[in-house]
Amino acid sequence: MTIKQFNATYLANDDRLLFRFNTSEDTEFRFWFTRRVTLFILAATSHLLVKNLEQSHTPEAAKAIAQFGEEAIKKEREQREAVKPETYQPASSYPLGADPVLVMDVKCAFEKQEGEDILSLDLVLPGGANINLKMAGPTLQAMCLLLNQLREHAAWGEVPQVQDVSVGAGDTHAPGKPLVH
Repeated sequence: MTIKQFNATYLANDDRLLFRFNTSEDTEFRFWFTRRVTLFILAATSHLLVKNLEQSHTPEAAKAIAQFGEEAIKKEREQREAVKPETYQPASSYPLGADPVLVMDVKCAFEKQEGEDILSLDLVLPGGANINLKMAGPTLQAMCLLLNQLREHAAWGEVPQVQDVSVGAGDTHAPGKPLVH
């Protein structure tokens, strides 16, 4: 499943985002993102991106590179929208149904796929099911840019900072790898 377009709308009466995306396979997925879920996605992806860059750069350089990438995506999008605004293209197939599904929780981590760093984003749905999205840099940054713009519009406050979790003797996750959930 390759993501083609993202679209999101803030609904003030529900204080939620209607987040949807379509794929190159002509399918569309629709979700409700709460304030908590949206802020978590923004905080976790930003944190994981910087931590991933710190593997080959100093912490200061990693933050600068992440910020530069974010600004570049923002500028590119503004230029593209000024020339030709992109209209969201609804798909003909809705594997989860046409009604949005509430996202209960989110889990994310970076993984290597064919030598490229990919963010694996699990959207946890009611009943324990989940949808896994795998996004490379530009797609991830475009999604975060959209969510951040809507966060500002909704006046949901600043994105919280994620703290590294220290690894104790009883922890089962890999040492040196940030745990974000």
